[in-house]
Amino acid sequence: YFEGARQGFAVVLVILYTITAKPIPVLAAIGLLVGLVGTFWRLYASGFIVKNHELATDGAYRFVRHPLYTGNILLVLGFALAGSRWWAIPLALFFFWFYYPTAIEYEDRKLRRIFGAAWETWSSRTPALMPRFGGGEAAGTSEERRWSLAVSNTHGELLFVAMALICAAWIVWEAFL
Repeated sequence: YFEGARQGFAVVLVILYTITAKPIPVLAAIGLLVGLVGTFWRLYASGFIVKNHELATDGAYRFVRHPLYTGNILLVLGFALAGSRWWAIPLALFFFWFYYPTAIEYEDRKLRRIFGAAWETWSSRTPALMPRFGGGEAAGTSEERRWSLAVSNTHGELLFVAMALICAAWIVWEAFL
């Protein structure tokens, strides 16, 4: 597991799916909706991170321990669907199977080491990738942290959003214009 590859794999796949796209309009519409939800979920989640200094438990982190990964999964699956290539979904699933179990194990181990009991309490109530629906309260702390675009942008998220929007525009052009 290489920590710096978190966004890189998703970027490569989204660009690959975009440049090879033969979009079918209905699949493009559904896929782009899913992919852009993932993109903006990442933007939202990253605005709560003070990496390795504070345990993020507010915002998207109230619902899942790894919302950036959840966003990446939605982003990649969405663009795989939008590009309408038969091999795109199997490639995405292989990427998820290959990358995310190791990444989640690494991140959880690192956060447990840094934040100890606070991480244990939070992680025991907060699922890794998929939020729980119906019942159960969000797992945030009593001192809520506010979202910040400046914090989000320190993680390069605006560049990430720009890349996703450019790729989405390309697929819209190919599918609808």
